[in-house]
Amino acid sequence: MIRIVIVGAGLIGPRHAQSVLSNANTSLVALIDPSPSAESIAERLQTNYFPSIEAMLQTIPVPDAAIVCTPNNTHVSVTRSLLSHGMHVLLEKPISDTVASGRDLLEFASQQEHRHLRILVGHHRRFNPYVRKTKEIIDSGSLGRIIAVNGLWTLFKPDDYFAAAPWRRSSSSGGGVIPINFVHDVDILHYLFGPIVRIHAEKTLHQRQDPSHDAEEGAAIIIRFASGVVGTFLVCDATPSPYNFESGTGENPLIPKMDGGADFYRVFGSEASLSVPDMTRWNYDGTEKSWNQPLTRDRFAVEEETSFDLQLKHFVDVIQGEEPSCSGEDALRALMACEAVRKAMEGDGRSIDL
Repeated sequence: MIRIVIVGAGLIGPRHAQSVLSNANTSLVALIDPSPSAESIAERLQTNYFPSIEAMLQTIPVPDAAIVCTPNNTHVSVTRSLLSHGMHVLLEKPISDTVASGRDLLEFASQQEHRHLRILVGHHRRFNPYVRKTKEIIDSGSLGRIIAVNGLWTLFKPDDYFAAAPWRRSSSSGGGVIPINFVHDVDILHYLFGPIVRIHAEKTLHQRQDPSHDAEEGAAIIIRFASGVVGTFLVCDATPSPYNFESGTGENPLIPKMDGGADFYRVFGSEASLSVPDMTRWNYDGTEKSWNQPLTRDRFAVEEETSFDLQLKHFVDVIQGEEPSCSGEDALRALMACEAVRKAMEGDGRSIDL
């Protein structure tokens, strides 16, 4: 059994806890969070509660591994502490709130005394069945040469989302729709199409009146990949909309899944196009490829699976020697792209080369 502790009892921590509890090869030994409400969450999970890593280390044997679910601007300091005490780490995305500190963490992890420890960054959507099916279709060549991609992540976050964790309102604390939400899509885009090399972005109109809310709410983004593929993406957390990953896939139980799955990605190839998550391939198969011909469509079935459970299973394999699906370098690359979006939003209209 791999003994795992979870650091952070917010929205994501308990979801990771359920995966740990349901995996036959892992046991949940503690929940760590300074919040007074965290103790009752630990009781519900039937595990130990500690207000800090130091308090845990003084009470129980050092766990084998930890899952870090703390605010973005604490990811590096918490992970460094865990590595220093000999624990493997599954670190929630993003790897940090700045590229510089994320790079520092990778350098710290590469030191001789830490090299035997593994870091898996929690870009869990690489395990989502819709993403895996999309990659399978692209890699099969059935779309031909990929030309472009269009994406959407648009929905409305209520006030209580920010009240529950005030750091989400502030860009200086790691808040904002770019590092919290768009970073997921950046990692998926990297996973599907390779590295992004150029970004242009225009910010959306600010909707929230709270003066303490200085984090960005959205942007229209133009992307170029090293492969030559181009893309557009609209991200916004201040509009009622079904066009987002959560509503389309039902991945997050707190966000209702839309019947039929409103599409949030469209992939355009030389032989066919694909919409996700309805997984419809539009093509001219069997006829002349021409706009004068009617398009035909194929639909691909997707087997429903839980991304967090699949990621936890992979974390066990990583601890036992398998290469991580999302390495620290992969995660840093996603953070660099998000930082470029922010620079482009605040700049003079210039594009940012990565």
